[in-house]
Amino acid sequence: MSQTTRTESDLEQPAASTTDWGKAPPLPEITQFLQGPQSRSFELGRAISIFFEILRGFRKLHFLGPCVTVFGSARFTEDHAFYVLAREIGQRLARAGFTVITGGGPGIMEAANRGAQEAGGYSVGCNIELPVEQKPNPYLNRWVTFRHFYIRKLMLVKYSYAFIAMPGGFGTLDEIFETATLIQTHKIKDFPLVLVGKEYWQPLLDFLHGRLVESKTIDPIDADRILVTDSAEEAVQLARDAAVRQFGLTYGPKIKRRWFLWE
Repeated sequence: MSQTTRTESDLEQPAASTTDWGKAPPLPEITQFLQGPQSRSFELGRAISIFFEILRGFRKLHFLGPCVTVFGSARFTEDHAFYVLAREIGQRLARAGFTVITGGGPGIMEAANRGAQEAGGYSVGCNIELPVEQKPNPYLNRWVTFRHFYIRKLMLVKYSYAFIAMPGGFGTLDEIFETATLIQTHKIKDFPLVLVGKEYWQPLLDFLHGRLVESKTIDPIDADRILVTDSAEEAVQLARDAAVRQFGLTYGPKIKRRWFLWE
């Protein structure tokens, strides 16, 4: 499979350090949009902008085939055990016939994309503009950059048959719980949500079972839907089994592009 071609400016621009994220001023129109009611013209302009950002994501990602989304921290480096594990997961997903889709950044995201490309699979990133720009990692066959987290999360959920969450921080927790809520409320099917790293996730699982279930703020089945493993092989097998057996996934021809729709 051919590698994505980078321009000279892409190659010359260094990736922003994660320690710098949030230190530059955010885009003023986005923060203004989230500060309550604005003028009608401003809000109409933002609504149109959001619509076209969603549409651009749909058009870019429409032909991916069956996907699995991998969540995880941007902060783990190449020599970290979690990076190595995510890379293996990417490889196994590609060999199982899945497109690997991530947030497109460094760390765990890079590792999963890298593994997919190394195994000859297709690797996709949904990147996000940050106050200090997050540069797409170099292991992507296709990527699209979004300005809004909620649109990015929509794309990460929309095209996937399973979700594998590696250790991470606020962003990863946000993605895990949004996915779990969509499954709980049947907004999406009961796709597998797999947490990788038992020791890392055990305090969270204890909180779910020991606090939320006991307080009856969630049902026991809501907590039991979240699977946990230390094995890359098991995580991918859970994804594949659910996709094939529960949801009837087949590996037929991909959707054909239509020239008259500029595809």
